[in-house]
Amino acid sequence: MEYLEFELPIKELQEQLAKCRVIGKESDVDVTETCQQIEKKLISTKTEIYKNLTPWQRVQLSRHPNRPYTMDHIRALCGETFLELHGDRGVKDDKAMVGGLGKIGDQSFMIVGQQKGFNTKTRQYRNFGMSNPEGYRKALRLMKSAEKFGIPVLTLIDTPGAYPGLEAEERGQGEAIARNILEMTRLKVPIITVIIGEGASGGALGIGVGDRVLMLENTWYSVISPESCSSILWRSWEYKEQAAEALKLTAPDMKKLKLVDEIIKEPLGGAHTDRETTFLSVQKAILKSFEVLNKLSPKDLVKQRMDKYENMGVFKG
Repeated sequence: MEYLEFELPIKELQEQLAKCRVIGKESDVDVTETCQQIEKKLISTKTEIYKNLTPWQRVQLSRHPNRPYTMDHIRALCGETFLELHGDRGVKDDKAMVGGLGKIGDQSFMIVGQQKGFNTKTRQYRNFGMSNPEGYRKALRLMKSAEKFGIPVLTLIDTPGAYPGLEAEERGQGEAIARNILEMTRLKVPIITVIIGEGASGGALGIGVGDRVLMLENTWYSVISPESCSSILWRSWEYKEQAAEALKLTAPDMKKLKLVDEIIKEPLGGAHTDRETTFLSVQKAILKSFEVLNKLSPKDLVKQRMDKYENMGVFKG
């Protein structure tokens, strides 16, 4: 188990509890009461820490190496029914963007999402979850296929941003993202978007236009990462915590600004501490959203989606 800096008090208590149980097993000393006291303190410490998380600490949780990634969610939601589809029919298959058909419950979905790696080799293979233009073109090809056959679209967002390399720009990174945003606004099937980790910049927006946008509790969604914002404004990464606070990038901030529709609660300690409960919560939220959207006609669906995005940022002085 890996611990973040602010989780060290929890680590100490868990180590104490483990030692206490070992002493109880290896000797005749009754340590039941001591263990109970440590357990009680552990629960109260966890509650206190996770109840008062700063925006930067939520950013750290969203990047936790043990946090479930897109393929983890897909396997849990769809089981053996998921059929991955490859290629943009133009350049190549982008491994940072995965997509395919799968069933959640009895309902088929076209699922698209960014996939990160879990070790050095797979992170390189997946380009750290940063898609090239062909990734966005693959996503669009799959979404247009879904529209053709009347299948709802589910997008799972977890990216530090679109790949900023020279070759990506040469192949039209900006155009690919802009094209996806345009086409998604007028797609005639329901689109449900779930932010499961990092939701950074155009990399997230390229598959982020949804009728219902859901955010897991310890995720973030912003035009720029706190580190990049800090390096631009202060010429240093040292002010990333201040930048995270100013960017209003957490799920509660997004909900308050009406940029997302719902926050999916995570288990105490984050999604990685109890994956099964997280997957179940995500599944319930997706099916609940689909139940509402499925009642709308394609015309009403597109109108409602357009109205939703046109009203963002509107305020009365």
